[in-house]
Amino acid sequence: MSTPPHSDLPPGSAIIGQSGGPTAVINQSLVGVIEGLRDGLHKSGTVKQVLGMRHGVRGLTKETGDGIIDLTDLPQDRLDRLAKTPSACLGSTRDKPDAAYCQRILEACKKHDIRYFFYIGGNDSSDTCRIVSEMAASTKFDLRCFHVPKTIDNDLVANDHCPGYPSAARFVAMAFMADALDNFSLPGIKINVVMGRHAGFLTAAAALARRESASTDGPHLIYLPEVPFDMGRFAGEVESVYSKLGRCHIAVSEGITNSAGQEIGATLIQSGQRDAHGNVQLSGSGALGDSLAEFLKKKLMPAGGKAPRVRADTFGYIQRCWPYSSAVDATEARQVGRHAAGLAMKGERAASVTIERVSGRDHAYAARFNHVPLATVAGKTRKLPAEFMSGTSNVSQAFLDYCQPLVGELPHVERL
Repeated sequence: MSTPPHSDLPPGSAIIGQSGGPTAVINQSLVGVIEGLRDGLHKSGTVKQVLGMRHGVRGLTKETGDGIIDLTDLPQDRLDRLAKTPSACLGSTRDKPDAAYCQRILEACKKHDIRYFFYIGGNDSSDTCRIVSEMAASTKFDLRCFHVPKTIDNDLVANDHCPGYPSAARFVAMAFMADALDNFSLPGIKINVVMGRHAGFLTAAAALARRESASTDGPHLIYLPEVPFDMGRFAGEVESVYSKLGRCHIAVSEGITNSAGQEIGATLIQSGQRDAHGNVQLSGSGALGDSLAEFLKKKLMPAGGKAPRVRADTFGYIQRCWPYSSAVDATEARQVGRHAAGLAMKGERAASVTIERVSGRDHAYAARFNHVPLATVAGKTRKLPAEFMSGTSNVSQAFLDYCQPLVGELPHVERL
């Protein structure tokens, strides 16, 4: 028996948007919101239409009106296919709305009689929801605003983890597993640069590639943005591994910083393109990996000898939308969308959905969904906690225990 909607709900339309970097499961969240609305507010007649924004709030605020599409009557079989499709099917945006932009968003909601606003994205998307919600309240326009979490960086506060991260972490772990075998076959020094400007969760997932021993299986060294990066120490740690094994496999976060907090990658590409936040776009350049490789060639070249073989790859955007998602991620991404729609039906006015880890049967992984005020998440960044790091270039067992259930079982490999 379905739960009746809260008695004090405004009739009108609901709208859903996707923001920030696409992921392997962001469409699961979109479909989850649509399904939750259909089973609740639309079924009750409170919500007349379920709409979608083309390219997030940019589409909503288009004066021509062609940035909004009707999702109300999409057949379930099509929704199921969309849910399994990576990338943002509505299109996304990197716009970071200020007060004036949020005023335009609110005016568009009034124009189209939108009373339920769902935004799938990271901390800036939560901030957009917060500003719009506060503006609506100040003008006595009854608009319910809900943030649905999404980010491969895994950097939203109040969450154990974020939809999108487990799938990206799975990609990183498997890519490093394959690359470590390549490094074993043709020994040398290999550097892989992974996304993560401020938080090292995704780079840390490379550690799951180790099949047997951390002392022999790559990656041998993992560099995170939370640990100040020193070039001299870096060369010494690489040389120590290389002298023992004749090879060295390295994971480096794109956001590594020096002791003064300056991003090393950004200093190498000062002329690079900047995003809406003023940040140099690190993932669009191989400058960091190439510079570290050249540095090692020179630093580790024996007197009168030959430089070691050093190569670097930058994973870049390929990490975000790999079509083989984590099973946990796909399920949870759909559920956070449904949970957001459920909050609206219960009469909540504004909230950010959260994922909490709980102990399941026999201490197996389990999660539940909750919510916090938008201001709790808006504009804030969570970093890799100290207990997940080990020394200057490794992660702890606590991190592996945290990440493994999210990623799922990885392939087994054999060696001679």
